[in-house]
Amino acid sequence: MPTTTTRSADTRQNILDTAQRIMARKGYSAVGINEVLAAASVPKGSFYHYFSSKDAFGEALLKSYFDEYLADMDGVLAQSGRSAAERLMAYWQMWRDTQSFDDCQGKCLAVKLGAEVADLSEPMRLALKEGTTLIVDRLERAITGGLTDGSIAVDDAPRETAQVLYDMWLGASVMAKIHRSLAPFDTTMAVTRQLLHV
Repeated sequence: MPTTTTRSADTRQNILDTAQRIMARKGYSAVGINEVLAAASVPKGSFYHYFSSKDAFGEALLKSYFDEYLADMDGVLAQSGRSAAERLMAYWQMWRDTQSFDDCQGKCLAVKLGAEVADLSEPMRLALKEGTTLIVDRLERAITGGLTDGSIAVDDAPRETAQVLYDMWLGASVMAKIHRSLAPFDTTMAVTRQLLHV
């Protein structure tokens, strides 16, 4: 039988998961806490039992999102029997598949909330900065691995290339939403192959 602490942690995570799905569609400011609690089937008065403020909730939301995102990314980048280039291109394909303009099922929270919350909340901005830095760290390691196994060649330092690629894909995600088209991803995929010489 679950302990009170376990049930409390499960309820807290349920609130975060529910908020992630809703906010990926509507944004942060457009969603009220009561809407999230109702969708999560959690009593309205219990929010402050789990989070000290809406800022603390937003920070926890982003940290939870990045934990899940980074675990998925690690799984793709650690696939055995494939070159570093193949693993990295599989990651970009996963990005294209999960960050689509149509329905990203909560997988595109950094894209959806990045510009919106960076000016609203310093703790949320810092959570975004930390999460995106961890993504670029992984891209840098993957590029370095590709240089080692000979499957990738780059004209700049691995870190600079990783940052350019991440920035480019983030921009493509925004443009895909604006144009309601996957064309920005296709262009970005082609440029990614050029930058990595794959």
